[in-house]
Amino acid sequence: MHIAVAGDHSAVAHTRAIIAHLAKLGHKVQDFGTATETSCDYPDIAAPACESVAAGKNERVILVCGTGIGVSMIANKIKGVRCALAHNLFTAQMAREHNNAHALALGARIVDIPTALAMVDVYLNSTFEARHQRRLDKIATHEGCSLPTNP
Repeated sequence: MHIAVAGDHSAVAHTRAIIAHLAKLGHKVQDFGTATETSCDYPDIAAPACESVAAGKNERVILVCGTGIGVSMIANKIKGVRCALAHNLFTAQMAREHNNAHALALGARIVDIPTALAMVDVYLNSTFEARHQRRLDKIATHEGCSLPTNP
């Protein structure tokens, strides 16, 4: 599988471990950075990774920031990408089985590296249950809707 990986400065150790793990499993990994702990803005890293999935260059994307919240927010702004923020094995599994998520967001300050790797495995090895498709179709009807900037 072709998988994009992106993480901000708070997630360098996590993204390095995830990239090595995926490569060891035989996946083709595209690294969108960052490689240093110098402060950076997660939208600058997560958006191109998600756009690679929307363009069909990668099949999935794993995103990591401090909490996972920021990268999940930018990921869900990319038309055609559904991102799920997971905090444990169950939510990583449900991201695929119920939501057919293209992107998995993790928090480096929330889950340790061994748990993150296990979550990535569960996410990639879970299969979408087609009975949930009608809900995904409803989500798709709201893509491109604009919200007030200060709700």
